[in-house]
Amino acid sequence: MAGHRKTGILPAQSISALHADGGIVCDHAFDGDQVQPASLDLRLGRTAWRIRASFLPGADTRVAERRADLGLHKLDLAEGAVLETGCVYLVELAERLRLPADIAASTNPKSSTGRLDVFTRVIADQARAFDVIPAGYEGPLYLEISPRTFPILVRAGSRLSQIRFRRGACRLSDADLLALQASQGLVDSAQPDVAGGGIAVGVDLSAASWDGLLGFRAKRHTGVIDVDQRAVLDMEDFWEPIRARGRSGLILEPDAFYILASREAVHVPPDYAAEMVPFDPLVGEFRVHYAGFFDPGFGDAAVGGTGARAVLEVRSREVPFILEHGQIVGRLIYEHMEERPNVLYGELGSNYQGQGLKLSKHFRPVG
Repeated sequence: MAGHRKTGILPAQSISALHADGGIVCDHAFDGDQVQPASLDLRLGRTAWRIRASFLPGADTRVAERRADLGLHKLDLAEGAVLETGCVYLVELAERLRLPADIAASTNPKSSTGRLDVFTRVIADQARAFDVIPAGYEGPLYLEISPRTFPILVRAGSRLSQIRFRRGACRLSDADLLALQASQGLVDSAQPDVAGGGIAVGVDLSAASWDGLLGFRAKRHTGVIDVDQRAVLDMEDFWEPIRARGRSGLILEPDAFYILASREAVHVPPDYAAEMVPFDPLVGEFRVHYAGFFDPGFGDAAVGGTGARAVLEVRSREVPFILEHGQIVGRLIYEHMEERPNVLYGELGSNYQGQGLKLSKHFRPVG
């Protein structure tokens, strides 16, 4: 792809221009690394509310009205506050939107958020779906936060979620995906499973991939994780390594959380963006991948990658379930960019370029 399209995912330079034109409104200037190649990190505001239950406001209601009905108490995030597991919190985000009529948006947890088993969803006024912002939306954004495994310390300005802006229809068709796979190698598979506008991704449970390490299972009753600190925590305090023991699969324990890796190495060319979506909720008793955005340049050789594994955040459900090596757990949906970003993933000193089986940035490297 060359030049500028009339439709597509907005790149970093267009996100900055949208902010300059008043489409994104905030009281404080963007952080230096807040604008990503194809998305914008969203910052927490100063106040969080512990609420009784998750909710959607509905077509005729603002979030603040429902919050008043469901709120239990307020927390001041100016100096930081601990969000406990098993609770639901609501925070108004620092960024508000005043979108043009031809620009819509969607949101997702940041990669580091998903790898901590922190469930987040963005809610807009009058919304009837989570994480979906209609074209022309004007108003505030709120983040629902529910830590599932680890208590977390957050503060005003912490960034747990991200937003991607798009103009028009930009998803690639199956034929487009096959052509791009042939020309640029989206996954390192000779015969990728392409259907429904996505490329199938399987789980790697091969003993050979990581010297016998299959993944990590989260421990319970741990200490608090400060979401704004990097490479300060010992893995052993929070995770149990899972090693191959001659079996072909992994039994997922009920209500446990796992970090695994994809069998395929993934590549996102500079003129495209990708998103991991669930494969089929009927194929097993588990949920995969809370954080699904892949930026242009992910795994690209020009910026330090030769394909990179997708880290799979797996939460099992009510019954034990055997996950087999190669089992399909998600699909990669590709969309074309409006134009090539002026900075690619990997040129930012990104935490996960060229990644394999990797925990979140909060932990010191293993080995």
